[in-house]
Amino acid sequence: MNSNVENLPPHVLRLVYKEVSALAADPPEGIKIYPSEEDITELHTAIEGPEGTPFAGGVFRMRLVLGKDFPAVPPKGYFLTKIFHPNVGHKGEICVNVLKRDWKAELGLRHVLLTIKCLLIHPNPESALNEEAGRLLLEDYAEYESRARLLTEIHAMGGPGGTSGAPQDPNDGPQPKKHAGDPTKRAGPSAAPVPVALGNGANGASTTSSNSSSSSSSNNVAGKKKADKKRALRRL
Repeated sequence: MNSNVENLPPHVLRLVYKEVSALAADPPEGIKIYPSEEDITELHTAIEGPEGTPFAGGVFRMRLVLGKDFPAVPPKGYFLTKIFHPNVGHKGEICVNVLKRDWKAELGLRHVLLTIKCLLIHPNPESALNEEAGRLLLEDYAEYESRARLLTEIHAMGGPGGTSGAPQDPNDGPQPKKHAGDPTKRAGPSAAPVPVALGNGANGASTTSSNSSSSSSSNNVAGKKKADKKRALRRL
């Protein structure tokens, strides 16, 4: 949203600066003020959820935007923190009479902030922007309270240490089991490989040697037979 600093008369800017400075120095109870030095026409605040409501324990960020016709027209209020409330629209817009027909220039920003905080205590279902929240508030308060509390816990309260989005260490948690029947998987990375017996080992060498000896003996016998046959032929 564009700044309206250049659109406001100097005397209005001086009044706004004076009031915002006073709010920052002495804020209403349960409300923190975050003024911007660059754009005095947009005021950021944080409202603590009132006790005894579904919003208790939460901190709801909000902003007030002063238009070019301020203070003749009221500022516009928006919740930046998601909230389940009859008078807060889905885009965060706030519906409250002081920001509409009940606005008067002399009311000031402090009155606006206090009224919005009171809206968390006393919602007005008759002028609901969130129709579902308004209906539940009238017909089933327990369900309304449950829904409002859930969104408060999710969006308006601090997370459990902020580690949910951190990448998980691969060494954390249980590790997968190695297969019991596979010796290469069962052994660690530095374990020696399991020797496997091969058919061409020592036994194979002995067998080859025996076969060679048998073949040599057979050849000698055949040669002897041939020599004996030649001698017999000569005698004839």
